[in-house]
Amino acid sequence: MLRVVGEFPYDACEGDLGDPGRAPPGCRAHRGERRVRHAEQAEDAGAALARGGVRCLEVVCGRPGTAGASAIRAARAVDGLLVGAGNVIEPEQVASVARAGAQFATAPGTNMAVVHVCRELGLPFFPGVATPSEIERLQTLGVRAMGVFPVVALGGTPFLEAVAGAYPTVAFPPSGGVRSETLRAYAALPSVLAVSCTWIVRQEHVRTRNFDRVERIAREAQATVGRL
Repeated sequence: MLRVVGEFPYDACEGDLGDPGRAPPGCRAHRGERRVRHAEQAEDAGAALARGGVRCLEVVCGRPGTAGASAIRAARAVDGLLVGAGNVIEPEQVASVARAGAQFATAPGTNMAVVHVCRELGLPFFPGVATPSEIERLQTLGVRAMGVFPVVALGGTPFLEAVAGAYPTVAFPPSGGVRSETLRAYAALPSVLAVSCTWIVRQEHVRTRNFDRVERIAREAQATVGRL
């Protein structure tokens, strides 16, 4: 079943790796308070997605070294919601998101160290690819689902159709530039496993706690996919 994935942008000021020195200047004093607020927002956003029929939330870590564990942990409280960690580009992040309860992880590219750590911990991981050579390299390791990023810059649906023709056993969850008006075209491709949508959970709606709006956008996105 194809999934619509709502992305939750994790604030760069709210790192979870336990190293205050990694927080940007001005963010350290209120780090614990911000983390609690951010966790609550993640749970509320996840609940809004679920009410709208989108049953998958990806907590996107915006800064290298940021794990987003508190947000993942909070979102897991939403019944029936699949919660993952995005932008996992360092091996150290893997253990943190796995302990928090992440059910999958994604990355914009392929760090082989991250691939191996995820495999050791049994955490499903979708590394990012942008070329046939990267696809073939991962295929030799038995990887059969790979993210395509940035999909629009790479050519969009024509690019996906081309690589799917060459690699018919690989499934692709594209991300990077998919819009509400193009969601249907991506979702209609047989090779597409899921579609990441940055426009469902928007920063302004999270900041203003307008989760009713998040629910309405999620419902519209799910309806688009459901009509296929």
